[in-house]
Amino acid sequence: VQLQASGGGLVQAGGSLRLSCAASGRSVTTYTMGWFRQAPGKEREFVAAIRWGSSTTRYGDSVKGRFTISRDNTNNALYLQMNSLKPEDTAVYYCATTPLASTTTLSADYDYWGQGTQVTVSS
Repeated sequence: VQLQASGGGLVQAGGSLRLSCAASGRSVTTYTMGWFRQAPGKEREFVAAIRWGSSTTRYGDSVKGRFTISRDNTNNALYLQMNSLKPEDTAVYYCATTPLASTTTLSADYDYWGQGTQVTVSS
């Protein structure tokens, strides 16, 4: 299983970015997929997840109403649309997949991870 995250960059506060995660070896339609982030000196934080076989999603409290997780079944890809970005959103963002059926928020439940993509939001 390989996950390749991309789309990060430098953006001003209030701006938008769209992260992508290309998956191979595991279908995004039959496994729950998630996004996490980690800022320097902080623990990895749950951002969003989308349950396999449905459109059920879950978001971390800090991104609710601003971020949207989605998947493209045809291209076996995962996306994270990030709007109204804030400086506190600055972090390395990781996509991950879990064999669990639930939209778990625990990083330990995810067994494969992408390499991460840097998002920097300037004030």
